[in-house]
Amino acid sequence: MGKGWRDYGWQIRNRIKTLSELKRFLKLTPEEEEGIRLTKGLYPMAITPYYLSLIDPDDPQDPIRLQAVPRKVEVDEKIQSHGEPDALKEEGSIYGLTHRYPDRVLIRLTTFCAVYCRHCMRKRIFANGEKTLTYKQIDEIVDYIRKHEEVRDILISGGEPLSVGLEKLEYLLKKLREIKHVEIIRFGTRLPVLAPQRFFDDKLLDLLERYSPIWINTHFNHPKEVTELAEEAVDRLLKRGIPVNNQTVLLKGVNDDPQTMLELFRKLLKIKVKPQYLFHCDPIKGAIHFRTSLDKGFEIMRFLRGKISGMGIPTYAVDLPGGKGKVPLLPNYVKERRGNTFTFEAFDGTEVEYTIEEF
Repeated sequence: MGKGWRDYGWQIRNRIKTLSELKRFLKLTPEEEEGIRLTKGLYPMAITPYYLSLIDPDDPQDPIRLQAVPRKVEVDEKIQSHGEPDALKEEGSIYGLTHRYPDRVLIRLTTFCAVYCRHCMRKRIFANGEKTLTYKQIDEIVDYIRKHEEVRDILISGGEPLSVGLEKLEYLLKKLREIKHVEIIRFGTRLPVLAPQRFFDDKLLDLLERYSPIWINTHFNHPKEVTELAEEAVDRLLKRGIPVNNQTVLLKGVNDDPQTMLELFRKLLKIKVKPQYLFHCDPIKGAIHFRTSLDKGFEIMRFLRGKISGMGIPTYAVDLPGGKGKVPLLPNYVKERRGNTFTFEAFDGTEVEYTIEEF
């Protein structure tokens, strides 16, 4: 790799954004070529050289390729007739702010992304161009949070929030830390996956450490994404006291396989990333083709039990439409109940009777 490979700025400047550029590296299928043309201006393409390097150029069904390269299916009439651009009802009266749960808010700091993931829950922002909140818009959000003393937890997302310049990033963090009732600040970032070089910048790490407690929620979807550079990025965060949790999305053709998920979660534990959530794919217009059945998620969760420690098993959840929040889901291990006597299914499939005695 060239000397710029470890430089985040180089990765961003050299993103692959056109059909002609991508054809230099991949033999594209007709579905992909037409997809890139038809999604231009609606669901545009951008892929960092690093993330592109993870693709097997000889495999049209490569899981990284499916997440990064547009396909015609995204704009097919059948797919476009289902789902909503904002199925989770994130847009509110204050631009860039969502206040769904009483104790926490979401700040959408920017619409810029290092890679435009084809399954993105905020795919609606792709067509808006790459915009970041102004200082005035940040002030309006901070003022809202200051007036709502029930808010203790801030999730800063995007787009890609850690792509924002350090001056504006510090402006936001400093103002949030001046609010006494704000206890936790989290960043929803996919940069450990798409451009881990971002975390090789000590100035960014200094900034995050200065406004601790800071948590990172990232988004590994496949074992191929857990690379040496991703591990290095995570390690640098952990050494600054910044925990890293992961939120995987269940995606048809990408990771809807029990063995693939087991390998992913084992690899994440090995690099000290906690698998926090396995999300059922949201009903987002232009991404419906990635959705599986709920039963596929139950199958995966049942498979994991007994094959990996509890800290490696995420919470399987569906984010309810209409902004009604997340609901955790589990396979049913209670097979029968007679009063205080329960019949449970153990991890190996055997049934065990268990009586609860009350005193």
